[in-house]
Amino acid sequence: MKLPRLDKGYRNLRRTRKIIGVFAKYGFAEIVDRTGMAARARLSARLRSRKATDVRPLNAPQRLRMALEELGPTFIKVGQLLSTRSFLLPPAFIDELSRLQDKVKPIPFDEVKIVIEKELKSSLDLLFNSFDQNPIASASVALAYRARLLTGEQVVVKVQRPKIIRLIETDMTILHDLAGMIERHLDEAQQYNPVAMVEELSRSMKREVDFMNEARSIEQFGANFEKVPTVHVPKVHWDYCTSKIVTLEYIDGIKISEIGLLRSSGADLKQVAHIGMQFILKQIFEDGFFHADPHPGNLFFTTDGRIAPVDFGIMGRLDDWLMDEISDMLIAIWRRDVDLIIRVLVDLGAFPEEANPQPLRAELSEFLYRYYGLSLRKINMKSIVSDGLDIISRHRLRVPSNMLLLAKTIGTYEDLGRKLDPNYNLVKEVKPHLRKLILRRLNPEKLAYESAKSLRDLYDLLRAMPREMELILRRMRRGRMAIEFQHRGLENLIQEMDRSSNRLSFSLIIASLIVGSSLIMFLNKGPYFLGYPLLGIIGYVFAGILGVGLALAILRSGKF
Repeated sequence: MKLPRLDKGYRNLRRTRKIIGVFAKYGFAEIVDRTGMAARARLSARLRSRKATDVRPLNAPQRLRMALEELGPTFIKVGQLLSTRSFLLPPAFIDELSRLQDKVKPIPFDEVKIVIEKELKSSLDLLFNSFDQNPIASASVALAYRARLLTGEQVVVKVQRPKIIRLIETDMTILHDLAGMIERHLDEAQQYNPVAMVEELSRSMKREVDFMNEARSIEQFGANFEKVPTVHVPKVHWDYCTSKIVTLEYIDGIKISEIGLLRSSGADLKQVAHIGMQFILKQIFEDGFFHADPHPGNLFFTTDGRIAPVDFGIMGRLDDWLMDEISDMLIAIWRRDVDLIIRVLVDLGAFPEEANPQPLRAELSEFLYRYYGLSLRKINMKSIVSDGLDIISRHRLRVPSNMLLLAKTIGTYEDLGRKLDPNYNLVKEVKPHLRKLILRRLNPEKLAYESAKSLRDLYDLLRAMPREMELILRRMRRGRMAIEFQHRGLENLIQEMDRSSNRLSFSLIIASLIVGSSLIMFLNKGPYFLGYPLLGIIGYVFAGILGVGLALAILRSGKF
């Protein structure tokens, strides 16, 4: 039998207490108490209710952002995930969580050196011609250093922080437990499926902490832009890459967000805005493989006039099915076909098929006519995205996270484009790409392929149907036909019934021990201990131990 690791349990408990303490510090103790997490962690009421005078002037969204930043990488990713779920939180929270900063104080270089030499299986002096010990970037998961290879090439070495994987695993275990508690104790949160969100985050974090995934993404990204002369994707140095280290070509340029430096360098800001947006739109509407961290600081403008992306830790993908759904959505918007929009939302699982579509239909119609007929200069993509997210929030539509992230990315870069060029017109830039996407959906070759596939599926169905019908009729004749029922949504009820029955059984055992011991005491039967019947004393002791254990279990559950 596999025994539980005591050090892991202690580590989880200690981390849980820290998480609760931080949320309490920023004024969220009441929510923590409602989930029952504090009681489970045996946290004192004084610590749960403590106030932090230095954060009182801040509003709730700011306090939440600061709490997530203090708790580190896993919770920063939670905030970033929530910022793409506009239906979960009010706009003020979404806007604040979008500003989450993943910047952490660097660790001593000696610790980083140990990781590099262990992963690359050689000493630093034999691996690099020079290595700058001061990081050029320091995030919660990794640090980035500038170095020079033995061949003379300048590179950036991204090194994973020691023990960060263990911290993330601990946090994910705690978050999974917390999500389960939220679903059980907060009725208003059940519709958002917190457990599924944590599982999605867990998959994303596992991919992100394996730096080989990032190296492969850069290779694919480079292949997509190989024939685009205005984009330069940094080269991967595979001999210096492991699951904890990735080494890339050093990009000598100016961040596209540093407009003052761009202007002083003599760059044509209108051209920079055009090249940058074409770079973003190609990823979204042609490749279906895009940079999923919508931050303008991740784009550089090089001295030879090219856009160079960096930091490929989080990438998004749009499969053919989702691209087709986006095409249908765009066709519906172009034709102002509200019914087609609702059908696409149903296909995406965003809108329940059995729900009444009339309120949503009316609001979508008003939304489409609000922008229809406006000149391109009067259309602001950010306002369109904002109004669309408001509709999603009000009707609690569950739009796929990739689509929400796309909208967020386009809005972010439109803001940057307008800063570079006040007369910048995103809709004009997007229009040719939308046309390509729609034509892709209506491509005769693609339609022919889909039709052939559908005919093949129909043929397989017709071929299998007689055999399946024969089997069903045989089972019916022999009386072997069985109907299986599955319950939905009763898991929590069954768990509560099991817990209640166990407590009732324990109570009966305790009561029996007390009654039996009292009878032995009354009959005064030996053997004796200190003048009292020994069996009666043992019975009282066991009843006391079981009673204290039952009381502690009830207190920890937070339900009285």
